[in-house]
Amino acid sequence: MNDLELRVALGRYGHTEDLLNGRVLVNGCRLQPVEFASMITAYRRMVRSVEFDVCELAPTTYLIARALGAPYVALPVFLSRRFHHEGLVIRNGSGIAQPTDLHGRRVGVRAYSVTSAVWTRGVLEDEYGVDSAKVEWIVDDDEHVESLTLPPNVHRPGPKLLDLFQQGEVDAAFTRGAGVGDPKVTLASGYRELLDDAEGLSADWYGRTGIYPIHGVVVVREQLLSDHPWLAGELVQAFEDSRSRYLRRLGGPAASTREDLRYQRLAEIVGDPLPYGLDANQASIGALVDYSRRQGLVPSDVPLDRFFPELKES
Repeated sequence: MNDLELRVALGRYGHTEDLLNGRVLVNGCRLQPVEFASMITAYRRMVRSVEFDVCELAPTTYLIARALGAPYVALPVFLSRRFHHEGLVIRNGSGIAQPTDLHGRRVGVRAYSVTSAVWTRGVLEDEYGVDSAKVEWIVDDDEHVESLTLPPNVHRPGPKLLDLFQQGEVDAAFTRGAGVGDPKVTLASGYRELLDDAEGLSADWYGRTGIYPIHGVVVVREQLLSDHPWLAGELVQAFEDSRSRYLRRLGGPAASTREDLRYQRLAEIVGDPLPYGLDANQASIGALVDYSRRQGLVPSDVPLDRFFPELKES
């Protein structure tokens, strides 16, 4: 039997490198990695034209697209992890002293559905009482899912977000989504993090909730999974094998990249820094779906098993 050829679009990380380079094989398949300019480009090519057989997507983008009937489904493989108590900076002199001071203010983010922003808004609501509906969200880019209807408090004024932020037209902005730079640099430029001691807050939050924010979910065309019932299991196994090889390197002298060092620090908080599978990620998946519902990105009547077929509402 000929191997099934799969066009794949995945970020090149330490834990996907062996899979993309062919050192780890997918039984019954031959992978054809596709080049793309950036992950944002890959996301949009998948969401808007279903161009790939297997693709990494931002998790919130996947939830939105799947709720609207997208013909691909996620595997419980999450290619990036980080906490979100940092990355939202405020202007000195803005009068914002605590999170609820964001009410009535303009806050910038590249696009409303950016996964980092969804996580941060959820944390701010659950931990600090911030109501996203009382904040004016300023964006300067398209949403990946073009048909998404945004809440009425999301606006795109026209000028670039970075310019608005530097000119004081917005009071706070996400460093990842807005492109305002490294928080450590902006500290010297008149801006500071909204929350102090982000690492300590993240560790405490994880200890209380068990939520370890997911990013970079792997999706597969649904028709492929229907035509080849064995495919999902083989793909997950290959991702697991590639991840295991990386984790062995992560614990040894070969670990040296910024990515390696970040996952070593995360491992001090969570143990396994890259857990795959539904059992290990149920709390995180449930939280992101809940946040997406509350923030007007996913209808509340779309059940959890629409996104991850084996999961049920708790």
